[in-house]
Amino acid sequence: MQTPEAQPLAPDCLPSVHAPAPAILSPQASPMDKNTDSELMPPPPDGDDPPRISPDPVAVSAVSQELGEKGPASLSTLLETGFGTPSELSPRIEEQEPENASLSAEETNGPELGPGEAMEGVSEEPALEDEGNAAWNYNFSQLPRFLSGSWSEFSTQSENFLKGCKWAPDGSCILTSSADNILRIYNLPPELYSEEEQLEYAEMAPVLRMVEGDTIYDYCWYSLMSSTQPDTSYVASSSRENPIHIWDAFTGELRASFRAYNHLDELTAAHSLCFSLDGSQLFSGFNRTVRVFYTARPGRDCEVRSTFAKKQGQSGIISCIAFSPTQPLYACGSYGRSLGLYACDNGSPLALLGGHHGGITHLCFHPDGNRLFSGARKDAELLCWDLRWPSHTLWSLSREVATNQRIYFDLDPTGQFLVSGSTGGAVSVWDLSGALEDNGKPEPILSFLPQKDCTNGPAPQPAAAGHCLWSACVSGAHRERGRRGAGAGSSPALNAPRPPRMSASALVVLGEPRCQQP
Repeated sequence: MQTPEAQPLAPDCLPSVHAPAPAILSPQASPMDKNTDSELMPPPPDGDDPPRISPDPVAVSAVSQELGEKGPASLSTLLETGFGTPSELSPRIEEQEPENASLSAEETNGPELGPGEAMEGVSEEPALEDEGNAAWNYNFSQLPRFLSGSWSEFSTQSENFLKGCKWAPDGSCILTSSADNILRIYNLPPELYSEEEQLEYAEMAPVLRMVEGDTIYDYCWYSLMSSTQPDTSYVASSSRENPIHIWDAFTGELRASFRAYNHLDELTAAHSLCFSLDGSQLFSGFNRTVRVFYTARPGRDCEVRSTFAKKQGQSGIISCIAFSPTQPLYACGSYGRSLGLYACDNGSPLALLGGHHGGITHLCFHPDGNRLFSGARKDAELLCWDLRWPSHTLWSLSREVATNQRIYFDLDPTGQFLVSGSTGGAVSVWDLSGALEDNGKPEPILSFLPQKDCTNGPAPQPAAAGHCLWSACVSGAHRERGRRGAGAGSSPALNAPRPPRMSASALVVLGEPRCQQP
């Protein structure tokens, strides 16, 4: 997605380009909404509506009795009979102290919640692989090779550091967020697409910079993004005291805004963002609330789904959201240390889980849809949940997370390997294939140290791009305080040439330039 660098618009300014169609404004939209939201997101693809959940509740005891006789039921069976009411499916959680709706994502954790109730009925059958997709194998038998990166970009300001990086869904480019409140998009070095092998590649430079007005809380790609279809190339971001912004990933221009208002009609910022799998909705996390915006209708019109009512449910700020790839449900993590499962169509609660010692910062579903991974701040455990029996964790993995910073983790496209960073800088890789088959606990098959500083954003490249690459963010957040990767000394250093300014915060691309299909 090579594009000339464009100067981004200031927040709430209109781009000069034309949108596909005029916005459908809410009747309650303010004049500000009408002025700034005249452009549209691309319309979602045609398709059938998601299955609806029956409004008639069924007691959990009856469902449990049926499961005891016939074994775990499929999710479709529960959809036909209906889920239990929130009081039946969620444990009663008493508030220990009032929540602060303006609590920032970097502040202290909320009150700890009790353990979750079991959720019956998630399908045991793994999703069938799409025969049309090419399968690419990652080889973790040896240390990855340094290919390229960006470091000069983050050394111009003192105390600037990377907060994370995310691959585009088509694997063509990388989106980063940093402490200077700038989103950057990087294209891969063109040499990676040539037939000739090269040992070193030039430093990467961002093709776009998108400036937010304050601290960036979250950011994400449009779920159906493809660089061959410019109408789908969008990025969503949320920042402190600002609406949700939609940026054009080809021009860097602000294309639309989504606004949420509290009970005092004051603008409130989203702490987490996630597009639905079909791209028709944008889910955003707030204090005890998830707001659902329709991507074809910018403005303030949204569906409000409360996660906490009558002193029970999921309290705290909804800090992360993830969608199941095979079932009509989504998961929400909270800074209140709880994890909730909800139905996609109406947000009805399905289960409430507890087990982390800190506020949850990241969620990731396994491609089979049955397993969910969760990680938290100041919590050394990365938990795996089997959604067919979610009353207890399947197993936990150890990693170093000693700060409130988000330490991301990710799965490769096949779901075989799990990759996670740490505050000490070590990147660990676990092979999940054996553990998922025999219910054993996976052990790390590779651990290495790109740099003696926090590595907060390792992620395998989506397989569609035809390369076996990793992206990794060396944040540099601890460098100014003299921290040098405590606890990570046992991991081998990256056996590859490094850039001269690698000691600073950097985006790093690792791996081999090409890999073969099996």
